[in-house]
Amino acid sequence: MSAAHDRFLTTQWSVVLAAGDQSSRESAEALATLCELYWYPLYAFVRRRGYDADAAQDLTQAFFTRVIEKAWLRDATPTRGRFRSFLLGSLKHFLANEWDYARALKRGGGATMVPVDVEFGVGEARYRLEPPDDDTPERVFERRWALALLERVVARLRQEYAETDKLTQFDALKFVLTGDPADQTYAQIGERLTMSEGAVKVAAHRLRKRMRALLQEEIARTVADPGDVDDEIQHLFEVLS
Repeated sequence: MSAAHDRFLTTQWSVVLAAGDQSSRESAEALATLCELYWYPLYAFVRRRGYDADAAQDLTQAFFTRVIEKAWLRDATPTRGRFRSFLLGSLKHFLANEWDYARALKRGGGATMVPVDVEFGVGEARYRLEPPDDDTPERVFERRWALALLERVVARLRQEYAETDKLTQFDALKFVLTGDPADQTYAQIGERLTMSEGAVKVAAHRLRKRMRALLQEEIARTVADPGDVDDEIQHLFEVLS
């Protein structure tokens, strides 16, 4: 796990606030972290708005560059609610008003470079796997945000198990987190892990419980009011249903 990612998990809205303060020593890493976490949900939003792959790449790159140059994150405060809502609203404003800026950036207008190595080609390959449905751009953004958050939680959880030499156990039981069908019974898993069936069931319960705790922790860092965490978790699973 990267140092920038660790910093994202320290306190509620910490990375957002650090990124908005360009005088901070942490600003560059914070900006890179936010770009890394949000570029694909925003790219998918732009693509679903009807822009082709090249235009979506230009606009997403230009949006992040504009965020940096104009220090828009200084206006992102916990009192304004969910950061993802602030970011999406900023992107909509950008798309409505700054297409000329994006084209100038593509021509090499000396703009600030985004502090992250975004692989837009990979992003387009991911976008082509999106369900061919009638979802709105907003719903596509919400779904990709939810999936990115869950992927981050699972990665943290896997790292925790690796650090305690339980990676084999995690890999055997991770199906309880993802909803994938089990290809073995608990008894069969126990035979492979030299554990009793009851111990495997207990381990699976603990894994799910820890997943829930990490999910709550992640979400608490992106909402202004701690009382919104449960509602946000419910919303997350609604957009994935």
